[in-house]
Amino acid sequence: MTAQFEIRDLRPEESIDLGRLLVDVYTALEGFPTPQAQPDYYEMLANIGQFAARKGARVLVAVKPDGDLVGGLVYFGDIAEYGAEGTAKNVRNASGIRLLGIDPAFRGLGAGRALTEYCIGLARDKGHGEVILHTTRAMHTAWALYERMGFARSEDLDFSWDGYPVYGLRLQL
Repeated sequence: MTAQFEIRDLRPEESIDLGRLLVDVYTALEGFPTPQAQPDYYEMLANIGQFAARKGARVLVAVKPDGDLVGGLVYFGDIAEYGAEGTAKNVRNASGIRLLGIDPAFRGLGAGRALTEYCIGLARDKGHGEVILHTTRAMHTAWALYERMGFARSEDLDFSWDGYPVYGLRLQL
């Protein structure tokens, strides 16, 4: 089953709803650190709209024609603003993607792919040679999507987040 989505920038009045959606999605990931274990991370998710203030960053959402918010992510056209630990922020000629989350009610309809493809298009438009992102074992659905889209493991981007392994992936453009 497929659905049509509009991919666009987050509107200020949607920021709280997207933040709640992301907190709910990440909290439900089996094996992922909890809000009690990582309160700063979940505060960042709750305030996702603040990423739009970073140089070259865009908070993007997938919205159904009826206006339902399906999910979102952050695109970084300036990788120096990426903000994750590890070496990704030092890579040149790259865009980044972080914090993809899709409402469970809309999973399997192609919103995650549509958001990711949109970001790949933005990276190409900037003339970047690659797109970088990070994932974890708990994010197995997203990881599988990224691999189907051509992203490949890149161990040089891996890092440990308070002892929790985070894995880097790259898509060469």
